[in-house]
Amino acid sequence: MKNDIRIEPAALDGEPLATTRRDLFAGSAALLSAFAIGTPLVAATPAMAQDVKPPESKSLYERLGGIFAIAGVVDYFSDEIIKDPVAGAQSKNPRLREWHTKQLGRLPGLKFMRTLWVAEASGGPFQFSPTRPGRTHLGLENAHRELQISPAEFDAVAGVLSRSLDHFSVPAREKGEVLAAFAAHKDEVTEGFRQAQGNRG
Repeated sequence: MKNDIRIEPAALDGEPLATTRRDLFAGSAALLSAFAIGTPLVAATPAMAQDVKPPESKSLYERLGGIFAIAGVVDYFSDEIIKDPVAGAQSKNPRLREWHTKQLGRLPGLKFMRTLWVAEASGGPFQFSPTRPGRTHLGLENAHRELQISPAEFDAVAGVLSRSLDHFSVPAREKGEVLAAFAAHKDEVTEGFRQAQGNRG
């Protein structure tokens, strides 16, 4: 059954907290809320103010639940793209259609690369190693240029990502940050399409 992997993160009181992968996403947000509720915003006296420490800020990577939780979402997301009518196996884009029907032997490696990319982009302790480096370390233009992905096809994939995050009950704050990080690379991913359109003009 999906989402039935048991993980034992440490709870606030030091006791292990058994969760499912789905709960892991919600759990990270719950921990932040617990810290916020338990910490007074204003201390009663200056002496007390010195003892009050703000909650430790966590990276998006930590709030998502770490590498195993991210890998779970990427695995699901990657399979769902294939089913998408705009960007998947039935796409009107012949390059996307071919990739999702004739090159699926590469999918496990792509899932690995996507997991590393999200892990690094979200502040985790992993480094993405692109097979086709872009202008920046996390740049995606060269990896996607030959596919000539249109803005509409990019948006369709963003929709799949949004639904995948919902499938794992990722909290609204973290979901928004993931989608924003993805959207920040839209011009890179669609660069090949724009260049092809320019050459036809």
